[in-house]
Amino acid sequence: MASSRPFVQHEQVDAQYLEQRQLKPKAGWILLWALGVGAVISGDYGGWNIGLQYAGFYGMLVGVFLMAVMYICMVFTIAELSSALPHAGGFFSFTRHAFGPLGGFICGLTDTIEYVITPAVIVYFIGGYMEQLLPQIPVQLWWCSYYVVFIAINVRGVELTLKIGLVITAIAAMVLVIFYISAIASGAFQPELLFVDTDGKTTDGFVDGWRGVLRALPFAIWFYLAIEQLPLAAEESCDVVRDMPRALILGILTLLLLSLFTLVLNSGVGEGAGAIGKSDAPLGDGFKAVFGDNITSTLLIIIALTGLVASFHTIIYAYGRVLFALSRAGYIPRWISVTGKNHTPVSALILGGIVGLGCAWLIAEQGGEGIMAAALLNMAVFGAVLSYAMVMASYIKLHFTHPHLKRPYRSPFGVPGAVVGLLLALLALLSTFTVTELRAAIMGTIVFLGIGIVYFFFYSRHHLVAQAPEEERSLLTESTDTPSH
Repeated sequence: MASSRPFVQHEQVDAQYLEQRQLKPKAGWILLWALGVGAVISGDYGGWNIGLQYAGFYGMLVGVFLMAVMYICMVFTIAELSSALPHAGGFFSFTRHAFGPLGGFICGLTDTIEYVITPAVIVYFIGGYMEQLLPQIPVQLWWCSYYVVFIAINVRGVELTLKIGLVITAIAAMVLVIFYISAIASGAFQPELLFVDTDGKTTDGFVDGWRGVLRALPFAIWFYLAIEQLPLAAEESCDVVRDMPRALILGILTLLLLSLFTLVLNSGVGEGAGAIGKSDAPLGDGFKAVFGDNITSTLLIIIALTGLVASFHTIIYAYGRVLFALSRAGYIPRWISVTGKNHTPVSALILGGIVGLGCAWLIAEQGGEGIMAAALLNMAVFGAVLSYAMVMASYIKLHFTHPHLKRPYRSPFGVPGAVVGLLLALLALLSTFTVTELRAAIMGTIVFLGIGIVYFFFYSRHHLVAQAPEEERSLLTESTDTPSH
């Protein structure tokens, strides 16, 4: 049975359809905090440092400040939205309510780009660390091995996934604290090293002025990228209304502290900020600067892998959930959302891993490994900030068009905070185009979005699932909540 709407058609499904697509609530606020921080913490281990090449230390510091403000605004915004619309679709759900099926689908695609590409960036840096330890083994073999192991853990069950995430995240944070303390206590950190450029010359801390700051924004984002995945765990949260805002707020506070210490202390050791900016393993080089190139630094580099692994592991969880939600609602093929006996989206997890590996291999072959990490990172950031802009615009629109939507938690910054976040997200979106050699990767992402939209217009908009939580709630809201004028 199908019910027609002006733009989309919703199909009715039986109870078995939803029974085959069920998630299990297992997460309290501590596990959610670990999921959010764990998804991001790899940003302190690598990726951020590339921005030092484009902006210098002070330029990067300004960029990190601007992006920190954007994320603070966004975190409080999505804390309110996740308590009002607690569905596994996360950002897809929020934009679906504000801008209809097409808006929701576009945001879902941008989330898919972010969460599928981000593990590919992280696994590149894992390969960089492993290459330091075992240079005789090809990095591609490490990529494949890590994907297989951590997809298997995610398939095994959400409780195991979240508990392992908590342990790995705690270890990763401890490793960073050890580095911070040892860098200061050993005297390896020297403030003057913050102003050494890639040629070993002393600068004023800026490279290319405000243009450099703009070019550094995608790399500043790496300190916070993926904290926004937390709303994807809404249907697996034990008390989403209470725990989700708490986990989001404590998570961003944790990340703000880590980003400040990492930026300052890791940039000011070894040969200085310029050399750290070119490193594939900046924290590994930091440990070598503190302890020397010996067994101690080697052991710490091995332990330091936990930071990359924490994010790799938890973002695999994220792409599994966003693909699951889009599929369950009929926006992408429905077979992707079928959950196995452990109530995990097996097909979505495997599919996302195959695509992520394919992206890593393709860019390595086409562009060379020297720019691979930056290109992948820029693609992930492009998808992310586009979704940020859409979500904060959704918050603003829902505030006026659906004022009676029940919101158990309210952002202290309200609409003004969302406006500030939206403007900074648009600035960050612009910044992804500023590095000429990385534009081809962005254009590839845009082509992917275009293909997805064509698929939506010609197929999926005629086959949406009425009983999917995101669709069912949207249809109910549209029929009962009249827009204010």
